[in-house]
Amino acid sequence: MPPAAEITRLLASWREGDEAALERLLPLIEAELHRIAHRYMRRESPGHTLQTTALVNEAFLKLADQNRIHWQNRAQFFGVAAKIMRRILINHARDQNRLKRGGGAVHVSLTGLEFMPGEESVELLALDAALLSLERVLPRKCRVVELRFFGGLTFEETAEVLNVSPATVRRDWEVAKAWLLRELSNGE
Repeated sequence: MPPAAEITRLLASWREGDEAALERLLPLIEAELHRIAHRYMRRESPGHTLQTTALVNEAFLKLADQNRIHWQNRAQFFGVAAKIMRRILINHARDQNRLKRGGGAVHVSLTGLEFMPGEESVELLALDAALLSLERVLPRKCRVVELRFFGGLTFEETAEVLNVSPATVRRDWEVAKAWLLRELSNGE
């Protein structure tokens, strides 16, 4: 059985309560989850306090709680995983910005600090705000960005998840990129 079909079959079995399916599924999805997490993390500063493996682990814990989702295929699963990873990083950036401003943080001397959150967290928050704006107006185009940019899905895989043609995904991708560029340029 091709790996994509095996993943889809195991996702369905897992959703139906087969814990053994989860054990067989983990080795098949682990490398792809790491690849998605790595795509996110390479955009972060080198001293980021969250590491790729920690992001994968946190995302998987959240995915494991998604028992209401009717997994249709591997592309949908990895699309949801990408969205969860994005939310984890956004929440982490918000926490870092809050702490940077002293909210709830323990005060230490400057000599005790090895890392100060950089501009990357501010840029990530700006991108998140632009995506939320896009989602309110053009939700499918926002999903295309999440699946393609963050999830690393191909045009064909994205089309499969969204139940549209690859040509529609390509058009949505171009419109979304233009929208985001405009939104992010307005803030500078």
